[in-house]
Amino acid sequence: MPESRSRRKPKSEAPARPVVVGEEEAENPTWYKATMFGFMIAGLIWILTFYISSARYPLGSATPLDLSNWNILIGFGIAMVGFVMTTKWK
Repeated sequence: MPESRSRRKPKSEAPARPVVVGEEEAENPTWYKATMFGFMIAGLIWILTFYISSARYPLGSATPLDLSNWNILIGFGIAMVGFVMTTKWK
C-alpha cells in the first residue's frame, strides 16, 4: 500500500516578547523593604495605641481633634499602604 505524504507542520509563532539571556529584573532598593514594613508596623501600632488607651489616643477623646473610631480606619489605611507595597517587592 502506498504511503501518503505527511502534512507540513505549521511553524510555531514567535514569542510576543523576545527573551534575552541574562536579563533580570532589578532588585528593589534597601529602603523599599524598610518603608514597606515600617508602614505595616506603624498601622499596627496606631490601632494598638487606640485600643490600649481606651480610645483616648492617638487622636481620641484626650486630644483636641477627636476622631473616635475613625482611628481604626486610619490604622488599617496606614497598614494597607505597606501591604500594597508588597505587590511590587522583588
